[in-house]
Amino acid sequence: MPVKKPTLGFIGIGLMGKPMTLRLLNAGFSVNVWNRSAEKLTPVMAAGAKACASIAEVIHMSDVIILCLTDTAAVESVIRNHILENGSPDKLLIDLSSIQPENTRQLAAVMQKKCGMGWVDAPVSGGVSGAEQGNLAIMAGGSLENINKARQVLAPLYKQLTHMGDVGSGQVTKICNQMIVSCNVLVIAEMMALAKQYGVAAEKIPEALAGGFADSRPLQIVGPEMAAGIFEPIKWHVKTLLKDLTMAIDLSVKQGNAIPMSGLAAQLMQLHGAHGYLEQDPSTLIKLFAKD
Repeated sequence: MPVKKPTLGFIGIGLMGKPMTLRLLNAGFSVNVWNRSAEKLTPVMAAGAKACASIAEVIHMSDVIILCLTDTAAVESVIRNHILENGSPDKLLIDLSSIQPENTRQLAAVMQKKCGMGWVDAPVSGGVSGAEQGNLAIMAGGSLENINKARQVLAPLYKQLTHMGDVGSGQVTKICNQMIVSCNVLVIAEMMALAKQYGVAAEKIPEALAGGFADSRPLQIVGPEMAAGIFEPIKWHVKTLLKDLTMAIDLSVKQGNAIPMSGLAAQLMQLHGAHGYLEQDPSTLIKLFAKD
């Protein structure tokens, strides 16, 4: 006799939340959804998701609550204003957002004490294409029991889910991931600008470097966009990389570590954002280095 799938509640139907919800629905899960901007629920409702009038309704109707929110403040608001009052020990929270590790630990402890719910921090890497194709990399923190539950629920979304340790460990690992990604995208931008200025066929660089030591998924994604000067559709945001680099700096200060390359990347990302690109795709970073 088949095991009944848990009912899921998904809060945050944005660039990443939408394709992840669609994959969960396609895998046979019942999904209750809520989003601050209700119009973003239309495509997932068309695929079978049930829209809820409030976050409290999502919690009451679901076994596992999944968050995919913009930042630490958004997650903290949902926890303190909704989940603490409506959660229960038989439910599990999985946070796919990328937020501060220390806040994660504190919120998880408060939630466990107030309503008995378990917490898994499970930030993802792979972008919108990874969410659409179900081949995300997920780095998770939490108890072994809760991680095992998360593996089953999130199976339609990932190629690899790695248990990194206690609650908060997933968030630290995601920060490490973003340090590499951000520095990579910035050096790709300055390299592509230099190649174009010198008259090299920049559109061929991703192909020429494919399989070599300089190859990377960011190169294959943003390289052609930078070469062509086509920066839409937007698949991720400059502000997201800046937020994560800022968290890396905060973490390094607390631990007494030096991260000069990531620190410089944060300054360059902030400069680019100040020119009006915070909501734009990171492929626009080539404009920092291109000559007019």
